Amino acid sequence: MVGRRTVLAAALGLAAGCARPAPPVSGAPPVSAAPVSAAPSATATTSAPPGPEEVVARYAGQRPAQWGTDLPGVVADVPGGALALTFDACGGPGGDGYDAALIDTLRRHRVPATLFLNARWIDANPGPFAELAADPLFELGNHGTAHRPLSVTGRSAYGITGTADAGAAYREVADNAAKLAGLLGRPPRWFRSGTAHYDEVAVRIVGELRERVAGFAVNGDGGATFDAGQVARTVLAAPPGAVVISHFNHPDAGTGPGYAQALPQLLDAGRRFVRLSG
Repeated sequence: MVGRRTVLAAALGLAAGCARPAPPVSGAPPVSAAPVSAAPSATATTSAPPGPEEVVARYAGQRPAQWGTDLPGVVADVPGGALALTFDACGGPGGDGYDAALIDTLRRHRVPATLFLNARWIDANPGPFAELAADPLFELGNHGTAHRPLSVTGRSAYGITGTADAGAAYREVADNAAKLAGLLGRPPRWFRSGTAHYDEVAVRIVGELRERVAGFAVNGDGGATFDAGQVARTVLAAPPGAVVISHFNHPDAGTGPGYAQALPQLLDAGRRFVRLSG
């Protein structure tokens, strides 16, 4: 089996998150070896997460050696051979739209999914947010406060400047986590940054906040640039256990029609679907 890192390295420039660059190379990346568990974080406890001062003091001056979408601690597969469909809503310049048709397709076929919501998208879509929060089919995750790559050095991805330091990385995660917790009555268990890019220090900061980092093994809609046929072919080719990333904030994109084509075929083939937390 070709390693996921090898495939992703060969496909640099594919659209991850909401930046909408050129489409990726064809072919679905295989699944990594590290399974996901139901726990929100390897360091999760019943105590409150540390505050920003403690985190900044702990990580100030640490220089990361890694950068990208495929780092240790970034979850890209689930156990048992199911597919984990994840959909991002980026907000702001990344798009405040709502693909109601896509959500209706998931509901019609009773396909669970994890939805990653940016703070700006939540503010722009209070009605849809309330409907999604009330629907047990969906798990709601944290897609950041300002939709930035998560960095402790300001590193950029797809032209989007990353968080500048440990304090900024903390706030990118924590501020939207607080918003979601206030609205849902519970904190989110999963985080995905804008563009899905991280350095390894930032990944550890997410863990400090009792969340796990969601990556992807299959880019289902090329950052909402694929037409319906491309989406359908890519999702149909997803290997067992893959986390699939797509978007539900671009209702005019091919994402919704593509999933409407792919899901009946996947279900007829006996494929199963899970939320990231099971």
